[in-house]
Amino acid sequence: CFKRHGGDEDLLDIVLVPGAYELPLILDKLLESEKYDGVCVLGAIIRGGTPHFDYVSAEATKGIASAMLKYSMPVSFGVLTTDNIEQAIERAGSKAGNKGFEAMSTLIELLSLCQTLKG
Repeated sequence: CFKRHGGDEDLLDIVLVPGAYELPLILDKLLESEKYDGVCVLGAIIRGGTPHFDYVSAEATKGIASAMLKYSMPVSFGVLTTDNIEQAIERAGSKAGNKGFEAMSTLIELLSLCQTLKG
């Protein structure tokens, strides 16, 4: 998506995080660095047999939103929350579209809107 919209892939950094619960901390560090114009957060949280899914997905979501507001920096949310691996695969470019592509598209639109609002 980034390349399709004229972006240079050499300007992208991919940061791997151990798990979804850790996303907010790493996002906070990325935004704090002031190195980025925005961040597209991608991941998948797949429901298991315990309430762990509910806690992780809620805290990851709240933490990502909190970091975005703390730094007033564009952040798109591309973290899938699915009941099983099949649903995650479907949303990652199969039957149900490509949520990663959509998240990057959202970030590009958000960056443009924020630039317009700056004047």
